Amino acid sequence: MPVIKEAIILAGGLGTRLRSAVPDLPKCMAPVNGKPFIAYVIDYLRLQGIEKFILSLGYKSEAIISFINQEYSGLSIQYSIEEEPLGTGGAIAFAAKIAIEENILITNGDTIFKVDVLELSKQHLNTNAECTLSLKPMQQFDRYGVVELNAIQQVISFKEKKYYDEGLINGGLYALHLPQFFQKKFEEKFSFEKDYLEKYFSEQKMYGCIQNGYFIDIGIPEDYQKAQNEL
Repeated sequence: MPVIKEAIILAGGLGTRLRSAVPDLPKCMAPVNGKPFIAYVIDYLRLQGIEKFILSLGYKSEAIISFINQEYSGLSIQYSIEEEPLGTGGAIAFAAKIAIEENILITNGDTIFKVDVLELSKQHLNTNAECTLSLKPMQQFDRYGVVELNAIQQVISFKEKKYYDEGLINGGLYALHLPQFFQKKFEEKFSFEKDYLEKYFSEQKMYGCIQNGYFIDIGIPEDYQKAQNEL
């Protein structure tokens, strides 16, 4: 069974909400127990069979490149550097131009979601999906919106952020079929979530793969602290 072997890691964000805890570094370089958070992301994806990486960078990209070249010199890593912020969608589209594979994994440099990439790949390829979202079941939360699926796991709605007793959240890790994605006419700057997922889910083949692996997003200081204890 073919497995997705190439990943784009979005690591260009300014990390404004984390500025109080990590004042002068890009968010993905925030140290967690002595090593930058992005190292945990790369190490986990390598364990899951990812062999080629594209890092989508912007803010303070030189700090990330210098760390990666030092610590991961033997790994196949390319850099896609934005001159100005392009939004999540623009960053993905820009980075994906240098991808080799047709189906790639997309994730964030400030989030770890320990999905089973083989399971995600299988579902994505078996359904000929354009995009498969990794969804995490959660209880009692208000920081995330909710994704609803039908009986065959197709996405049928995105619900806004508010308090939910339980629901499936978008874990920000996707399998994407690039030829179908690139058939759309996007602006140079766009949001992957709003201008792609939420706009096209009803007419495209978008599926959810429910995964209950460990999830942490270090975007706010409380969760950054939590990562120090958990990772």
